[in-house]
Amino acid sequence: MTGIPTNPNQLLWEKGDFTKIADTMRESGEALVARIGIRQGHKILDLGCGDGTTALPAAKLGAQVLGVDIARNLVEAGNRRAEEFGFMNCKFQQGDATDLRPLADRSFDMVVSMFGAMFAPKPADVAKEMVRVTRPGGRIVMGNWIPNDPTLVAQILRISSGYTSPPPQGFVSPMTWGVESNVLERFAGADIPAENITFARDTFTFRFAGTPEAFVDVFRNYYGPTMNAFEAAEKSGRSANLLAELRALFAAENKSAVGTVIPATFLRVEVIC
Repeated sequence: MTGIPTNPNQLLWEKGDFTKIADTMRESGEALVARIGIRQGHKILDLGCGDGTTALPAAKLGAQVLGVDIARNLVEAGNRRAEEFGFMNCKFQQGDATDLRPLADRSFDMVVSMFGAMFAPKPADVAKEMVRVTRPGGRIVMGNWIPNDPTLVAQILRISSGYTSPPPQGFVSPMTWGVESNVLERFAGADIPAENITFARDTFTFRFAGTPEAFVDVFRNYYGPTMNAFEAAEKSGRSANLLAELRALFAAENKSAVGTVIPATFLRVEVIC
């Protein structure tokens, strides 16, 4: 008798502890929420929410927030953080961005997904589901890393891919969400016209109290894609090479003489439904 196959995306994001990375992104999460027009009483879905880097600032503004993430450990961490902050208007639950049942049609004023839904498989289904649960006139706001961008996260993923096995046939890179033409095509499949979609380059800044080298260790120990890269590199005897590449990247991108401050460029997508 065969068991139910485990979602590979769930395995990736339950690996390690992404909250260690999220802790360095809080300030930018708050700043983004302040910019996108969330108001008291708005119903917000934060998709691929992690432990609440944008969900909790939205709740602080008085919105009714539901955070959905594929990773059970991040859902649990988000609910703990909401309880610690005393936010009764924010809850987290496990879910898959490709299939948001049982969330009702047209039930949210805004869907926010910062570096979350982009990692889900079946991007056309992701676009359709985000549109389905957004009310007419409501908005979708996505933050997506950009392929070949010279800043931190795109380069971490590029470097890591050089040490791992080729992806399985049919795999669609999450970085394709950082290409405007792909975004237009995916939302066109959900009946959203191109004139309802706008793009902007924006920045998330990572702030870490330690050295760039120590920050590399956080990614090595807690960030699923980097953990996978190191496991593969160790098998091929190249872990020292991977470590050296990442240390050079983090040192070059650091903008602070004290601690580590690294900005990373992303594509901000805004959709009117």
